[in-house]
Amino acid sequence: MKKYLLGLLLSTSSLHAQESLLPIGQRVEFKSKSTLKTGAINANFYYSFDTLQLPFFDDFSSNKFSLRNAQIGDPNVTSVEHFKMKDLSNAVYPVNVKFSSIPTIKRTVTGNIPVEAPNATISIQLTDLTQYPVVYTITSVYPPYTLVDTTDFANPTDTIWLTNPDLVQDSATIYEVLVNEPAKLWEDNFAHHNYSRASNPWTLGVATFDGLDETGYPYAINTSTSGSADVLTSKHIDLSGFVPGDSIYMSFLVQPAGLGDEPELTDSLILEFYDAISDDWDRVWGKKGSALTDFKVGHIRIKNAAYLTNGFQFRFRNFGALSGMLDEFHLDYVNIRQGSGFQDTLFKDFAFVYPIGSLIETYTQVPWDHWKNEPTHMKSNVEVIVRNGSNIQENNQNGSITVFDGILNQGNYTLVAQTLSGGNPNYEARTTYSSEHDCAAGYVFEDSPLEDEKNFSIFGVATAPFPNFTGNDSSITQQVFKDVYAYDDGSAEAAYGLTSAQARFAMRFVPYEADTLLGVQFHFVPTVNDVSDKLFLLTVWADNAGQPGTVLYEDQFFFPRSPIYSGEYNGFVTYYFDDSSLFIPDAPYYVGFRQIDANRLNVGFDRNTDNKSQVRFSLNGGLTWSTSSISGTPMVRPVYSTLSNADLSVKEFTSSIEYSLYPNPTSGKVSIDWSRNVVYNGVDVYSTFGQFLFSLDETEQVIDLTDFPSGIYLIVPKGYESAVQRLVR
Repeated sequence: MKKYLLGLLLSTSSLHAQESLLPIGQRVEFKSKSTLKTGAINANFYYSFDTLQLPFFDDFSSNKFSLRNAQIGDPNVTSVEHFKMKDLSNAVYPVNVKFSSIPTIKRTVTGNIPVEAPNATISIQLTDLTQYPVVYTITSVYPPYTLVDTTDFANPTDTIWLTNPDLVQDSATIYEVLVNEPAKLWEDNFAHHNYSRASNPWTLGVATFDGLDETGYPYAINTSTSGSADVLTSKHIDLSGFVPGDSIYMSFLVQPAGLGDEPELTDSLILEFYDAISDDWDRVWGKKGSALTDFKVGHIRIKNAAYLTNGFQFRFRNFGALSGMLDEFHLDYVNIRQGSGFQDTLFKDFAFVYPIGSLIETYTQVPWDHWKNEPTHMKSNVEVIVRNGSNIQENNQNGSITVFDGILNQGNYTLVAQTLSGGNPNYEARTTYSSEHDCAAGYVFEDSPLEDEKNFSIFGVATAPFPNFTGNDSSITQQVFKDVYAYDDGSAEAAYGLTSAQARFAMRFVPYEADTLLGVQFHFVPTVNDVSDKLFLLTVWADNAGQPGTVLYEDQFFFPRSPIYSGEYNGFVTYYFDDSSLFIPDAPYYVGFRQIDANRLNVGFDRNTDNKSQVRFSLNGGLTWSTSSISGTPMVRPVYSTLSNADLSVKEFTSSIEYSLYPNPTSGKVSIDWSRNVVYNGVDVYSTFGQFLFSLDETEQVIDLTDFPSGIYLIVPKGYESAVQRLVR
């Protein structure tokens, strides 16, 4: 159905033919007028947003999406109880009141001759509690009984009650959320706000439409289904003061593919306007899929009287594959304004194209205690990419990079004007410039001996002497020092994997100093097919003349790992070594895995940083190794012992425990044999998605998976979280 390999089998050799990229692949339905689905409304949150005025402008340099994360008890949350049945005066019927929608009867018997007639109807207000807003309909119903009147007896009338009348009083409590956030422009966040997935955007930030939901999980993994995927809905905009003759125009920019998957001709991005009078969405613009292009302008006049109301909204929607980060479109510079015209399509702006990256050489993150002991690795070639969006040549000017620790200005670098403009005396019209700047001298990140982690703000400024959109000529990023070494920028644009049984994947690292390695973080991405039930062995190798050599650590074959999806965009999962730690000298080494079968495991792949020279793979049991030919960086990070996890490392790795699960595999119930003299506190049971399922306490030693589907489950002893075992059902 799709070109899932992106054409990225980049070598003619049989080895490299096994190395490839894929596009990345529980929809959560938020309730609003634009996303309402049929279903029970009880305990749901329903949002009412503030109304905007013109002009409407979003260049996506910052995130202006509304987050639907209200909680019970928030000051803007009101609980409302709705009842299924009310009388015509709006009085609520008691809980024991019942009616029948099917006619009931009164039977009169005189001398054994029965005569039947319907009971008199009762008019009530009725709703089904499946739609919001709740709408009542006046409905004629019947009493829930049959009357039998026998005229030959002194007590002639008997009442025969229906056993199960179909109309029973019910109620639903919903939570209404009043949102007043004028700085937020959108009602939802199904599209992905990001700074990395477009190709040379005209400014920092885009909204990306693909087959992933707002958590980064495919709408329909393990399928070939295509359909409506992401939606980005504006808040209401008050256009009631305008008439059809007013010059109100909407402009925006769209790019297909970007750094991701190319949408086919059958895929599309559309724009719809909301007609508040008819309560309907009208399609007013659309773009079919195509190969990568520069951003193209959409330009539409709003003149239909049906849209010139206080309830006007618009939304973008994409149609494409629903099993991953597929069929991508990128949206930028959405602008609605009065006093425009058909010729007004110029986006005159000077802007950063991508954020300024890491200021330390080789890596994007290193442990803070390693840096403090060796603070000599400031970067001499920091890349800065800017774009002159003016339609004429513009003068260049010096820019700057400033480092902040909280609000404290720690140091500055000058971005030389002529370097920014590629050695040219001016910026040429509508041209993108990439330049490198030396940040190796004059400043190093300040030593803070009492801290185990640091987070510095990197503030970049570059501009040209003409009016432009506020904020686009600056960039704010973070330089993070934690407990890992990282090459990647934290954002996956594709998925990397090997398609060979027993293949080995390894990434080379050279630490600043010798220290204790605790495990490895991976960002596994769900794409096209769910491989969370596939197996691998976490592995660490010593260096052998630039290739992985002696195995320093490998999981036991009978206790393998599985890819765990973090449940959040670009989230990492830490795989700790089983009951051990590993001392690593200040010399090259490799971390990675040995996969069991030929299914690719899909490690997140950062296409904005190129570290393919650090990636090795072997398809013949580790006898020979190849260096990757695919430009980019798999998202793999070795985890070191620091002050922040020292207690964790001591507890997990110096107090080794042993226990058995049997039978394993199982068809249902599994016994736990706690064979060492340690305190048993029970276990937690997780799916391979990392989803908590249930717990056993210290009195329970039988795990019952009888009612759970086949798959792999993670058993985590309480108090010994590193001693995880895999249980096959």
